[in-house]
Amino acid sequence: MATPPLIRAEGLSVHQGGRQVLRDVTFSIAAGEIVTIVGPNGSGKSSLLKALIGALPAATGRVQRRRGLRLGYVPQGLRLDPTMPMTVGRFMNLPRRVGAAEQEQALDEAGASGLDDRPLTALSGGQFQRVLLARALLDRPELLILDEPTTGLDQPGQAAFYQRLEEVRNRFGCAVLMVSHELHVVMSASDRVLCVNGHICCEGHPEVVAQAEEYRALFGTGTGGALALYRHEHSHRHDDGCGHDHTHAHSVEGQQ
Repeated sequence: MATPPLIRAEGLSVHQGGRQVLRDVTFSIAAGEIVTIVGPNGSGKSSLLKALIGALPAATGRVQRRRGLRLGYVPQGLRLDPTMPMTVGRFMNLPRRVGAAEQEQALDEAGASGLDDRPLTALSGGQFQRVLLARALLDRPELLILDEPTTGLDQPGQAAFYQRLEEVRNRFGCAVLMVSHELHVVMSASDRVLCVNGHICCEGHPEVVAQAEEYRALFGTGTGGALALYRHEHSHRHDDGCGHDHTHAHSVEGQQ
């Protein structure tokens, strides 16, 4: 008998700001897999995540979560008042107090050990993202959801963060669902890709999605449509003349 999915969207449509941002979305996530959502700006990626966690209501369709499913959520950054005197340790204790050992373990698992006494405003972008990840790991999530978690990080920072996610998945067996605009990381970091533009245009293994006409129509062909491994770090950006900034990465065959 097949194991039921952790979460499933069925015929999901979502309205936001008086307009439809998603229509007829159907997909599911199984335990232990890493799924990445890609798509142009305004395509409904973040709205899909919010609908899955219950922060946005479904206009039609439904979201089914496995009973008792533990969710962890890493938002697309947080705006902090630079005068706010809050340390990492205090932040980790919101909204509920956790034990020192539990806090230290979560920070260590996220690659943020030793930051307990640092002010949040003194952290680098990468350190802050790892603290957000640590906070999401406190409840031992079965499904970890991240909304563009590496925005603002350079390529080495992106690579390190995604490698940390793979380590977390491998260690705890949790599924990972993330929105990413870094197309050059998708191949190495994902088991499956959903290409979204108001609906699911195509989905499947990264290599399959990269060859799909719908994907190429949105992101161009680049290196024959291939998505390179993020560790090669040979991406370049260009504007397509329509205000869309695209990333195409160059794959290096045989390099590990």
